[in-house]
Amino acid sequence: MEYSFQVVYICTVNKKEAILKAALELLVEKGVHNTPMSEIAKAAGTGMGTIYNYFANKEILINEIYIGIRAQEETLFLEVSTDQPVKTQFERYLTTIIEFFINQPAYFSFLQQLEASPIITEENRVKGKKSVEMVAVLLKSGQQDRIIKNIDLDEILIFIGGAISSYLKQYFNTSKEKQTSLKNHVRMVWDGIKD
Repeated sequence: MEYSFQVVYICTVNKKEAILKAALELLVEKGVHNTPMSEIAKAAGTGMGTIYNYFANKEILINEIYIGIRAQEETLFLEVSTDQPVKTQFERYLTTIIEFFINQPAYFSFLQQLEASPIITEENRVKGKKSVEMVAVLLKSGQQDRIIKNIDLDEILIFIGGAISSYLKQYFNTSKEKQTSLKNHVRMVWDGIKD
C-alpha cells in the first residue's frame, strides 16, 4: 500500500510539472491572452479537471511559473564563492545569470512579457525580489568599501537588470557572427558600477 501511494505522488508531481512546462511554452509562443487553459491542458496531456485541481485560474498558474523562475535565479548566487573580491564575485554572478537565461530562453521570454504585467501579484513581486538579495548585499558591501558607486542600490540593480536584458535580446536576435562578447559586456557593466 505504501508503494502505491508513492507512485500516485510521483504521478501527481509529474502532472503539475507537465502543466507548468506546457503553460510556459505556450505563453511564450502565443502570449497570455491567446493561451486558454484548455490549450494548456491539452498540451500537458491532462484534462481540464486536473489542471483546475492545481491552478484555480490562469493568473495563479502564471504566478507559479514566475516564482519558480525567480527561485532558480536566487540559487545562482550560491555558485559564486563569497571569499573572492567583490569584482570577481560580481563578474561571476553576472556571467552565471546571463548563461542561465541563454540556456533557458523560454524563461527570459516569459519574464520579458510578464515582468511589468499586473497579472504578477504584488506579493509575488516581493518574493521575486529575493532573487537579487544576495547581489544587493554584495553591492552594499562594495559601497561600504568604496569599490561600488555610492548610488541608490535600486538604481544600480535596475542598471544591471537592463544590462542583462539588453545582452540577452542582442544574443537571441543576432546571428552568431555578430554577437557581442559576454566577457566584454560583463566588464563594461562592472565599469559602469565601480567607483
